[in-house]
Amino acid sequence: MAPSYENLPLEDEEFDESQIDFTDIEEQYQVRLDEGLDAFVVIDGLPKVPDDSKAKLVKFVLRKLNSVGKVKEDGVFMPLNDETGQTEGFAFVEYNAPNEAIAAVKQLNGTPLDRRHTMAVNKLTDIDRYGREGRIDEEYHEPHIEPFHEKEHLRSWLGDPEGRDQIAMYRGEKVGVFWNNKEDTPEPVVDRDNWTEAFIQWSPQGTYLTSMHAQGVQLWGGNAWSRQKRFAHPGVNLVDFSPYENYLTTWSHRPLQVDENHPVPSLSLEEDGKNYIIWDIATGKPIRSFATLDVPTSTDAEGNPVKKKMQWPTFKWSSDDKYVARMTQGQSISVYELPRMNLLDKSSIKVEGVMDFEWAPATPKRESIRTYEQLFCYWTPELGSNPAKVGLMSIPSKEIVRTRNLFNVSDAKLHWQSDAAYVCVKVDRHSKSKKSLATNLEIFRVREKGVPVEVVDSIKDTVINFAWEPKGNRFVLITTGEIPAGAAVPPKTAISFFAPEKLKGGAPGNFRHVRTVDKVNKNAIYWSPKGRFVCVATIGSQDSMNLDFWDLSFDKAKEDKDETKDLMANLQHMDQADHYGVTDIEWDPTGRYVVTVASSFRHTMENGYHLYDFKGTLLREEHIDRFKQFLWRPRPPTLLSKEEQAEIRKNLRNYSKVFDEQDLAKKNTANREIIEARKRLLEEWLAWRESQIEMLKEMGAEIELNGGKVQQEEDGDVEEVEEIVEEIIEETEEVVG
Repeated sequence: MAPSYENLPLEDEEFDESQIDFTDIEEQYQVRLDEGLDAFVVIDGLPKVPDDSKAKLVKFVLRKLNSVGKVKEDGVFMPLNDETGQTEGFAFVEYNAPNEAIAAVKQLNGTPLDRRHTMAVNKLTDIDRYGREGRIDEEYHEPHIEPFHEKEHLRSWLGDPEGRDQIAMYRGEKVGVFWNNKEDTPEPVVDRDNWTEAFIQWSPQGTYLTSMHAQGVQLWGGNAWSRQKRFAHPGVNLVDFSPYENYLTTWSHRPLQVDENHPVPSLSLEEDGKNYIIWDIATGKPIRSFATLDVPTSTDAEGNPVKKKMQWPTFKWSSDDKYVARMTQGQSISVYELPRMNLLDKSSIKVEGVMDFEWAPATPKRESIRTYEQLFCYWTPELGSNPAKVGLMSIPSKEIVRTRNLFNVSDAKLHWQSDAAYVCVKVDRHSKSKKSLATNLEIFRVREKGVPVEVVDSIKDTVINFAWEPKGNRFVLITTGEIPAGAAVPPKTAISFFAPEKLKGGAPGNFRHVRTVDKVNKNAIYWSPKGRFVCVATIGSQDSMNLDFWDLSFDKAKEDKDETKDLMANLQHMDQADHYGVTDIEWDPTGRYVVTVASSFRHTMENGYHLYDFKGTLLREEHIDRFKQFLWRPRPPTLLSKEEQAEIRKNLRNYSKVFDEQDLAKKNTANREIIEARKRLLEEWLAWRESQIEMLKEMGAEIELNGGKVQQEEDGDVEEVEEIVEEIIEETEEVVG
């Protein structure tokens, strides 16, 4: 459409520009910021430098900017102030693509440049969208400060006067949190219908109870059990916390679908098509998202393709929440720094053929190492003529502190001891003909100089389960012979106990065999979280369902012959128990109790749980229809020093007397409450009886008391009421010292 010239004045007439209609031209050539400037970002917080230092500053800033994308040539515009001759402290930057600008905002915003300057990065279109004229009030208004509301104490349960632990139970459609009362029925704290749609899960230190829903994850806690946080992730399947509960990983097998027409709270277009989201729990906002990597297929002994299962958790956390890493199988390990989730040194760690890795569960404290570090252990299979390899790598330096070559390896499993003093690599080796397997243990002694490796190769059969003692240096393993082809019954297994030798000064020496129990059907090992006691059980079997409770520090009488006096173990079998259909076993965080569960998630036969003490004595048994989960509430690390803990252990007998008195008083209180309840019922009955007698007297009835019986005669009808009298002869209370 062309502009209209009909009403233009003649040359000798005065020209009035306002009479011309330019709307068609303005509409045609209007600059649409949202369409043309998506690749631009605005950088704030830069130092103000003179013109002759501007080029140096631009070069310095470009090193940061190019770490997440590629800035166009001459793509940095840093204006100067005409009056001062210095830069204004901000710059406009153009990337090659909009997704690079988004990455810059996500990863570079808040990056420190020096001690006094921190870089702020925002999209140019966002500044126009939210800072456009009319959207920001030019007049200052004092901000409204919400009144202070005291938040709930999220760890108040630790102050229970009786030192009880809490449990969460999921049965039918109900989820409840209860106090554990030893032999008595659990005392309810909260019990709700339809609290979760899939399962429940405690956070690692017990602060939050997690519920799973079709639209995401919710965290609950506090005295009122109110919702503390909500994380929107439609279709979420799994969840994993960092050790200190600062971060959360959610995963769904279905990629997210996020667009402007279907907004999801807290999520942006960057999360579209992703499966994993890593969240900051404090803010409730996503830090970064990832797509699921394709799991490569391998081949079995006959050359058939075998697709490996997805490893969970895929993102594994360092012990202090400062790093999280994931593996690209066969290629590399990517380590990210928290809280910004930037790739460490801007590159993944190339580890050709890597099959698995595990972070040390505690700060390693290697000898003569004074600088900060975290360790992870990894292994690679045989590639061509190169042997299989196990390595220990230090982070953040990426220094390989120890490697060991292995030969004829079929598989390997990495097992860290809870204090990161040892890491055991369980190596399954095949014979040259590849027809038979044997296992040996490669134990890296992490805290000793040079990280020596001790080999335990006295194991003749294949190890199917291995477990370190928590906070200790002993381990238990279960072995089995070869399974004959077509065998209907699996072969018997054996339980083996190992402990280090005693050295002068109390230091642990080399690991030695303590005892082997042959011809059993065990397949699972459950250590007490405090060490010393271990439950060895059979899980998921219809043929065997027993549990054995062992003590590895049993106090033997002096006259007993001690065949293991040179080892740091005194083994004693304490008890055996049975639980048909057991699917799960859990120790409480204090190591006082252990529970066995028959979950309806696995089968529908005799669902419920059994509660035992650490010696294997059955305390409580409950059969509950559609019982799904029994979860002890974890406890955070103790605030007591090692010296204070040692003092308590030294005087434990004195403390135990106080506890015994409290238990007896509680038991007597319970008995007294029963007696008092009976008294009240009797008094109520007697009062009712007297009222009935008075009423009958008023009606003119003849009342005769005869031998403890009340006989009423009226109109020939006879009614007998028998009176039962309960008399307490004597009541004594004795405290056993």
